[in-house]
Amino acid sequence: MLPISSLPQLLKTILAWLQRAFDATTTWVTQLSWWKFFLFAALALIAGSILQDELFSSSQDEEVVIKSHKRSSKGSGDTNILIDDTGIHFNPRNSKNRRSSTADAASDPADAAEADEQAKAVPPTPPEPPAAPAKPSYPVTTNASGEEVHIELPPQIGEELSNAIEEAVDDAAEQKVSRYHQQASTWFKSFVSLLVLALFAMKALVGGKKRAEAQTVTANEAAERESMQRQLSEAKMQMMQAQVEPHFLFNTLASVEHLIQTDPPRAAKMQRSLIQYLRAVLPQMRDNALITNLGREADMVQAYLNLLKMRMEERLTIDFQIPDGLRSAAFPPMMLQSMVENAIKHGLEVKPEGGTLRIVAEVAHSKLRVIVTDDGLGFGVVPSDGTGLGLPTIRERLKLLHGDQGSLTITPNQPSGVCAVIEVPYQLSK
Repeated sequence: MLPISSLPQLLKTILAWLQRAFDATTTWVTQLSWWKFFLFAALALIAGSILQDELFSSSQDEEVVIKSHKRSSKGSGDTNILIDDTGIHFNPRNSKNRRSSTADAASDPADAAEADEQAKAVPPTPPEPPAAPAKPSYPVTTNASGEEVHIELPPQIGEELSNAIEEAVDDAAEQKVSRYHQQASTWFKSFVSLLVLALFAMKALVGGKKRAEAQTVTANEAAERESMQRQLSEAKMQMMQAQVEPHFLFNTLASVEHLIQTDPPRAAKMQRSLIQYLRAVLPQMRDNALITNLGREADMVQAYLNLLKMRMEERLTIDFQIPDGLRSAAFPPMMLQSMVENAIKHGLEVKPEGGTLRIVAEVAHSKLRVIVTDDGLGFGVVPSDGTGLGLPTIRERLKLLHGDQGSLTITPNQPSGVCAVIEVPYQLSK
């Protein structure tokens, strides 16, 4: 006997196993396509029919052997027992022999004619009075209460009667076993059919829910991967922001120090431009926002170009065309700054005579388009000492933020230089 405290725990364990088995079966069924499921159902029905024939159907050879064994063990002839209101009627096998001998005697016509002539020669005798009923030749014994009767029979008749009773009992047992086999066969066939029907209902009803759950899990995994990729991209961009072009800062500070000695008013102006640039850049470095506005990015780029203008003087010409109406448009942070830095570093700064940098913002086909062009040396002319993460990181961020609607296009500019175009969906910054 199990203790009472362990019985609920046993029931919980059994229910948990049943639930896991149901979930596993449901998952397996829902993963099958419909044609595979129907093929499985057909094979299950065929296998059930074969098992039904093997387990619950007795072969004909066995029946023939059993019947022949019974006939050989009980001898030739049939023994009939009939019980009705008048009593027990027993027809032993020797009665056939008697009937056959009587038939043989009657079949001789000569003997029959001779017997008729002798009967006519003898005068008829008068009928005898009816005799009293004869007592049974075999004793019948009844006990005092009259409930038990014992009849003594000759050995031959008793043996035949016993064999007849055994045969009747064997036939009744065989019929009972046959009924049990037929009933079990019907139950087995019904069980297989109900199992296939239950699997069909499970696939039809629960399959949609399982598919929805699987799609939800897949979507969550994709969202997690996308979030991790976005975080990685933002980490790369923050790393680029943290650098803030150290050589640019060092060169600017060196220029300020030189101008303090040679041209103090110009040194003060460069210092103010550097402070303005740092005020625009440092909050951007501390801010983890995925989207900012174009006006904020333009102010930061404008401060950066003012410093470069003081350093490069007449070698740098700036054409800044960003309308006031587009300053509130949403735009990813540090992308415009990266494109301007690439144009200066790889195109204009290394060109002895310098050149022109043009920044244009416009809206076309519901997209904000920002174009940065220069007429410098172009990419690849001067070896770069950078990390090479700028352009791939920008493309990756655009894909994560806007999908196929965001793009970065780099084309050669005529007659020289590079044209970089960033397109994002046009919307107002929040």
